[in-house]
Order: sequence, then structure tokens, then C-alpha cells
Amino acid sequence: MDNPFQLITDTFAPDYQVNLSIQGLDGGIMLTLSNTGRIVAKRMISAEQRNDPKRLKRLVQSIQFGIAIEQGHSAVAILETMTDGDNHRLPTSIRKAPLPESARH
Repeated sequence: MDNPFQLITDTFAPDYQVNLSIQGLDGGIMLTLSNTGRIVAKRMISAEQRNDPKRLKRLVQSIQFGIAIEQGHSAVAILETMTDGDNHRLPTSIRKAPLPESARH
């Protein structure tokens, strides 16, 4: 199995500052993504999610989906992109789109 921390970092680091911190003895990890000093996403990752490649991939896609929706992208277009093949990265046009005015404040 690939290193789950590397998968998370490789997926999000091109666009966000990635912070992974241990949250407890149960193996839970808090993922915080930020961009220009603002938190873009914050998710708790359980040990079970981290250690199961399929669950980890779904978690990563869920985070990408949430960010893209917040940026004003079409949910249908994003879902089509995410379900087309085995690619775990959204297209650059979706990942790098500016935040809508309501999300910047």
C-alpha cells in the first residue's frame, strides 16, 4: 500500500498548504488545508480511513468535491470528472479557480 500521508500531500500540496496532526491515541489525524492564510478545508481522518486505500481515495475525492462546490463549480461536472477513470486529481481549472466573493470573507 502507498503511504497515505504521501497520497494526501501529493494530491493537495500543489494548491494548498497541507497540515496533518495527530488528534488522539486512536490514530485519528486532522487534515487542514489552507491557502493564503485561510483555512479551505479541515477534516478528521480516522485510522480506518487512513489504512484503507479505497476509503482514503473516497475521502480525498470528498474533500476535493467540497472545495470545488465552495468555489462555485457545477456538482454534476465535478462528479463526472471524479468518476471518469482512476484519477484522484481534479482538473487544474477546477482546483485553481478563485474562491467566490462570499467564501473569501
